[in-house]
Amino acid sequence: MISIKDAISIVKKNSSVLFEETTKRVEKSNGYILAKDVVSPIHMPPFRQSAMDGYALNLHNSLTYNLIGEIKAGDEHQPILKPGEAVRIFTGAAVPDTANAVMMQEKVTVNGNNLEIEHQIIEELNIRPLGEQVKIGETALKKGTKLNPAGIGYLTSLGITNVSVYRKPSIAIVTTGNELIEPGNELKHGQIYESNSKMLQSALYSLKFYDVTLHKVEDNYPNTVALLQSVIAKNDVVLITGGISVGDYDYVGKALTELQVEELFYKVKQKPGKPLFYGKKEKTSIFALPGNPAAALSCFYVYVYIALQTMMNRNTIELPRILATSTSKFIKRGDRPQFLKAIYKDSKVEILEGQNSSMLQTFALSNVLVFIPGDVTEVNINDEVEVILLPV
Repeated sequence: MISIKDAISIVKKNSSVLFEETTKRVEKSNGYILAKDVVSPIHMPPFRQSAMDGYALNLHNSLTYNLIGEIKAGDEHQPILKPGEAVRIFTGAAVPDTANAVMMQEKVTVNGNNLEIEHQIIEELNIRPLGEQVKIGETALKKGTKLNPAGIGYLTSLGITNVSVYRKPSIAIVTTGNELIEPGNELKHGQIYESNSKMLQSALYSLKFYDVTLHKVEDNYPNTVALLQSVIAKNDVVLITGGISVGDYDYVGKALTELQVEELFYKVKQKPGKPLFYGKKEKTSIFALPGNPAAALSCFYVYVYIALQTMMNRNTIELPRILATSTSKFIKRGDRPQFLKAIYKDSKVEILEGQNSSMLQTFALSNVLVFIPGDVTEVNINDEVEVILLPV
């Protein structure tokens, strides 16, 4: 049994970046990392653009102008303005080459074709210049940028439809156990509804990992070996829940040994999640998580999260940790460090009731895990504690 610190260190050491490139439609690239610089094919904006509703002016010494027309957003015509002439213009519309300022409509008086501005203005006021954001041939976004909704909108505004990104890991979730049945079926005595796969799939989706497949195997050794052999060969990451202990019908550990998976650690001095296995077979990472749901999810956030973020070449690979003031009292039994479900708000944290590793109700209310070191036996109200912020 190893320490949490050593377990995290081993996961970091044995996780590597997926440098395989793939092409994605821009609208489906959220959360991906750019594998190449994106060069702008156009100027943005592609023309001198009005920053507001108002009047485009060819400036002269007088405050009075002759109104000769109108330009709406999307209009292609380019009226030629002489000094002292103006056109009505709207936000986003193309400013004529012969106009050199836009006066906002609130500071203009119009009487028929006669227009009077309140005061003289400087050239290019309220005009977005050609290529203000980026010019044709310039780098729009650099290699290594993580794409987000704003980035997707930006690239789309440049007319870009496809981007080269680093491939995200493919992930298989395997659940084991004769007692597990799918929701929608009648629950017989001795059976429970299987929830770990949907829970882990949802956690992965929230982190924008979508290449996820779900698999189930009953407590049968040959079938366990066959399924694990298949998913290990096809995926970058395999998450197994249940069957890793040493009971008569826990076949996962034996199957992994038969498949020559390299054991990097098994069992961590922590609560919940002591029976955690981490191993590698060639480039595939295998995590055998505890079967108890709260323990499985805790291990996911503390260890699996690190492996996934490393594969994506993220700068931050661990969930943020901060200090907070406890509003609860908690007695810890035993010498194992513990991860506690809790609610954090305004620098204070409430440790919740119901910390059993099989219970998800408390986890469903939590937005943090409170970490209690092994040498701490008691948390009192107003004590400062370490808090792990869970993904929103």
